Amino acid sequence: MTDLLFTIYPWVKSLHVMAVISWMAGLFYLPRLFVYHVEKAQTVKGAETIFFEMEEKLLRVIMRPAMIVAWVCGLIMVFTPGIVGWDFAWPWVKGTAVIAMTWFHHWLMARRKDFLEGQNKLTGRQYRMMNEVPSVLMVAIVLAVILKF
Repeated sequence: MTDLLFTIYPWVKSLHVMAVISWMAGLFYLPRLFVYHVEKAQTVKGAETIFFEMEEKLLRVIMRPAMIVAWVCGLIMVFTPGIVGWDFAWPWVKGTAVIAMTWFHHWLMARRKDFLEGQNKLTGRQYRMMNEVPSVLMVAIVLAVILKF
């Protein structure tokens, strides 16, 4: 099994990076869609339906599959012997940030449900502020992985 993990490692790592890029793109874009949804949907006839469809497809077609692939590939790499040194801080920082990113993903799904039910209580400004969450998590993850502190 160890030989297989070493053999597929470069492919798994490549797929992981691609999935993370796709997931992050969605995490950056969905809060921005929510900003426009709050600020513009009521002023343009039929716009709310378009926002609902865009948000749903972004979540279902891009973000959810990318998150799953990122997690699966990440776990495969974690279980590949010699890749992660658990005596360093970096895997713990990365793991914590990935869990926070996953929580944020689910928080965004809950906000979409609020929109669908007509229960959104957040403003465009608040969604703009939440749009910074993935940036902060990305910085923590990249620094942890590259610097390996």
